[in-house]
Amino acid sequence: MSTNKTITLDTPIKRGDETITILTLRKPAAGELRGCNLTDLLQMDVAALQRVLPRITTPTLTEQEVGRMDPADLLQLGTEVSGFLLPKGMKPEAFQAE
Repeated sequence: MSTNKTITLDTPIKRGDETITILTLRKPAAGELRGCNLTDLLQMDVAALQRVLPRITTPTLTEQEVGRMDPADLLQLGTEVSGFLLPKGMKPEAFQAE
């Protein structure tokens, strides 16, 4: 299981003269989840994602940039974040190996 995921955004993020089209998500460590309820992250709660994504994205997003994201992109990122939190035995690839 990879600890990094690369996501191509449907709607690029504008930051000054820079345009962000690809983000890399890193599996968060426990400390990077501080202040968040794990259940909220698993349910892809927008406020929880807005708090955690700036801690685990490259290039680093701001909370405001996450708040202005296309909902389809936020859903993509939220799906990956919730996948990072699942134990190996609960991941879809674990069921395919049986």
